[in-house]
Amino acid sequence: MFDWITAVISAIGALGVGLMMLLENVFPPIPSEIVIPLAGFLVARGEMSLTLTLLAGTAGAVAGAALWYWIGLRIGAERLKRLARRHGRWLTLTPADVARAQGWFDRHGAATVAFGRLIPGVRTLISVPAGIAGMGWGRFLAYSTGGSLAWNCVLLGAGYVLENQYERVAGWLNPISTAVVVGLAGWYLWRVWSYDAGEAE
Repeated sequence: MFDWITAVISAIGALGVGLMMLLENVFPPIPSEIVIPLAGFLVARGEMSLTLTLLAGTAGAVAGAALWYWIGLRIGAERLKRLARRHGRWLTLTPADVARAQGWFDRHGAATVAFGRLIPGVRTLISVPAGIAGMGWGRFLAYSTGGSLAWNCVLLGAGYVLENQYERVAGWLNPISTAVVVGLAGWYLWRVWSYDAGEAE
């Protein structure tokens, strides 16, 4: 995983960072915790622009968040529950999950869109209840951009500072990143296997 991400970013630069962040928000097994620090390494080496990398990474993250927001807005809670009822085993989603996400958003408010960007796994789906709730597009964009920019600054800074430890970091990050992908695949299979059809009623 690490080597593949390195190859993509090295080949197309900041655009690669943006595309990776877009994919990370649509398909979580590509973690920003690997992509952005690696970009920080390359920035520290003078191979990429700090400003362009930060802007591209944030734009990619916000674009992915906007896709999930649009899905929530267009589908709505009831249709999403029906979708979960029909295809929940493969989506690993039940109508109860949808209701819980709605309730969490309703209790904690729009600020969860910003804070949710900092939490792995949550950042991918936090946009859905925002769309379902009809959160204003301008507010959603501002909160998502603020949260994504803050998180990317932290990760980019970490990669920049660790630039002189690149080889050492790469040595342990490559197997860890692979393990993360394998773990997520295993989690998905477990969710499919242990799916409780009773919750879908």
